[in-house]
Amino acid sequence: MRTSLHSKIHKWIDTIGFRFNGSQTNVKNNVTTNHYFFETFNFFEKAKNNDLNHSKFLCFDPYGETIKVKSLLDLQTAFFENISQLK
Repeated sequence: MRTSLHSKIHKWIDTIGFRFNGSQTNVKNNVTTNHYFFETFNFFEKAKNNDLNHSKFLCFDPYGETIKVKSLLDLQTAFFENISQLK
């Protein structure tokens, strides 16, 4: 059975200790956006019609550029690059 990106990411963020910051729902298009953070790293999860298996994730590189997360490795790479910038 193939594990969804949503479940892979949530298992990893639970292990690392990310915190849930908040959630907003756009009633017009029925998209819920969840914000998670750890230290200086933030990322967002968007789900339409509460379909978590097709969630889309977005984070930022150390320079503030947008990264669309297509795999857990994308998120982990951005996270560790961000954390390595902390002094």
